Amino acid sequence: MGKFAFFVALAFLPKKVIEADVQPGLPNFKLKLPSRNWMIFLTITGSWTAAVVYDRREKKRIQRKYGKLVSYLADETLDPRQLPRKLSVYISAPPADGLVPAREHFTEYVKPILVSAALDWDAVEGRREGDVRAGLAERIRKLRKKMGETSNDPIEEDQDDLLEEVRSRLGIESWEGTAGDIVIGRHAWKEYVRGLHEGWLGPLDPPALPPLEPATAPENKSDSAPAESSAENKDEASPTATETAPATEPEKPAEKPVEEEKKPKKKTQPPPFNSTSDYTNAQLSPNCPSEFPPSTVIPFPHLLGFLNFPIRMYRFLNRRKVAEEVGRQTVAAVLAAYQPYGAPGEARGPLSESFNADHDQDFDKPKWEQEDLLKQEEKEWHKTTWERKDDNGKERVWLDDMVIDPRIGERMRKFVLDMEAEERLKRVAAEKEDPWWKSVWPAKKEKKNSYGDDEA
Repeated sequence: MGKFAFFVALAFLPKKVIEADVQPGLPNFKLKLPSRNWMIFLTITGSWTAAVVYDRREKKRIQRKYGKLVSYLADETLDPRQLPRKLSVYISAPPADGLVPAREHFTEYVKPILVSAALDWDAVEGRREGDVRAGLAERIRKLRKKMGETSNDPIEEDQDDLLEEVRSRLGIESWEGTAGDIVIGRHAWKEYVRGLHEGWLGPLDPPALPPLEPATAPENKSDSAPAESSAENKDEASPTATETAPATEPEKPAEKPVEEEKKPKKKTQPPPFNSTSDYTNAQLSPNCPSEFPPSTVIPFPHLLGFLNFPIRMYRFLNRRKVAEEVGRQTVAAVLAAYQPYGAPGEARGPLSESFNADHDQDFDKPKWEQEDLLKQEEKEWHKTTWERKDDNGKERVWLDDMVIDPRIGERMRKFVLDMEAEERLKRVAAEKEDPWWKSVWPAKKEKKNSYGDDEA
């Protein structure tokens, strides 16, 4: 059947096709340059691809360098009756955006180094302005209540308190060394400093709410009066109507579904317990430590807007620079070497020099070092952040100037890299890495026989 179909198809083919001299083999390709349009397309796409590949390769190399610098901490043995060191990470949604970019920034740059050092962390997230401030202040107030300070509000037990109680029964002790805080971005840093002041200088009880205005009675009562009188007259004129009408049962209130009752209520952001103007007259908590846990500020470049597309494209191709800055600050937090922040009139740190170089007039006014950290990021905030139309007298932590009380500022500490870490970092950076093609085509391992000798 197959041969018959082949001969039938051959009968219907044109005569020229049957008599054509078809030579076997590949066709003869001629080498020539592509056209002008193809040259433009290949040049642009090739240059962009090369720039992206080079930047991502350098970023991974920098992260491996800093990860290798702290990887020896993962090999240290811990006491089974003691918890490991835990860092607190403060993340807040950037102005005019959501929380996802801040989480991705932490996951991409900070988390790999913490994982290399086998450190644990606890995240305090804020989805809107003031959440980080309220969360940190509430932590401090809860700590003050546990230390014996009197308050009208009792301590609300949560899951952390239950875990702490179970660990105390089992004899597991908490970490006795330096803990520390990692703050991501200028906006979160301003809330962090404000939360420290509110927690240690503010009261334990919330401020009294303003009295509510008395409800006013409705003005238009004359319209409803005639209607009520007419209805009463009709009832009196027809007494038989009420006798014949069936008795109606009172309406029962609609029962709420069980699912709605089980839903937990959303926590609202509490208002601040004090203001920046109350710092001078506030009394410091007697349980305030002489030194606060050290902290470090992670740069968070975040720029929005269509007109800023060229700058955003440049930053997309230079993420290795961000990895260098963030990696250095994160390694300093992991190695736990710290020193006090600069007091007014002292030299500034490297994170604030870039802003002071453009604002020479600020040198006349003495400032704390905490006030100028990452201040250049405020110029990149979206314009909608600076609008104060719907404030209604509320505090705007992002827009207000940072106010630091000397009692709080002198207790704050910052993470730094000591000389030993700097030298070790230079040695790690000088080590040569294997070429990239070895990871693609790994070397063949030599097999060994049962006696442990290499086979030929």
